[in-house]
Amino acid sequence: MDFDWAYANGPFIPDADAFPPRWEREAAAFREGLGPRAQLGVAYGAGARQKLDLFWPETTPLGLLAFVHGGYWLKFGRETWSHLAAGALARGWACAIPSYTLAPDARIREMTAEIVHAVEVAARLVAGPVVVTGHSAGGHLSARLGCADLSVDAPIRRVAPISPLADLEPIALTKMNEKLHLDAAEIEAESPARKTLRAGVNAHVFVGAEERPAFLYQARLLSEAWRCPWTPTPGRHHFDVIEALADPASALIAACLD
Repeated sequence: MDFDWAYANGPFIPDADAFPPRWEREAAAFREGLGPRAQLGVAYGAGARQKLDLFWPETTPLGLLAFVHGGYWLKFGRETWSHLAAGALARGWACAIPSYTLAPDARIREMTAEIVHAVEVAARLVAGPVVVTGHSAGGHLSARLGCADLSVDAPIRRVAPISPLADLEPIALTKMNEKLHLDAAEIEAESPARKTLRAGVNAHVFVGAEERPAFLYQARLLSEAWRCPWTPTPGRHHFDVIEALADPASALIAACLD
């Protein structure tokens, strides 16, 4: 199998190059429209990328939804995804979107530790339950926060990974590993599908029904390992499956917050 081809998304999505600029525009417009309810650049560590944006609803929050962005642990940052907080805010929840140090400047295990700290800091700012979601590489990191081997000082009640990379062994067989530096020990330690879901945390896995077979496999693998529901969203591919986070009436937001 050509693992680089198996995990390539852009070649199979019409007008794939148009998505990142649109995300940037929508995110910027959302922040501007939110005004003082957008608390930007909250530091959760000393690193240049160890910052999060916190978006507040109009009333006292019911809890906190944290969204962890994707990009194969190699690209993007919190600024690209602000608009995805819209669904949570409309439902009365606050939303935190952190950046984290990317490869090759950090190993995946270090990114996991950063997201743990980011969620802990955000949870100290927002009272109530915490739900963690994320997409692709961020789906992996959000799933890690539900794993029993991690201690997280935050009241996480649910994780909702979207198109998660649940087993890292295939990723180590791609050219991306020239920057990720995954080895056998880290694959074992950082693959959520090889871990137990922490007691008191429930999970629901989402994926686009039109995604690449590798991502459908990864989503199903995690759902079977954790014995939790998985939802292949009809008509959605890897780049637009996350749009449901902006819709307060979506099944994805319901799975996160209900």
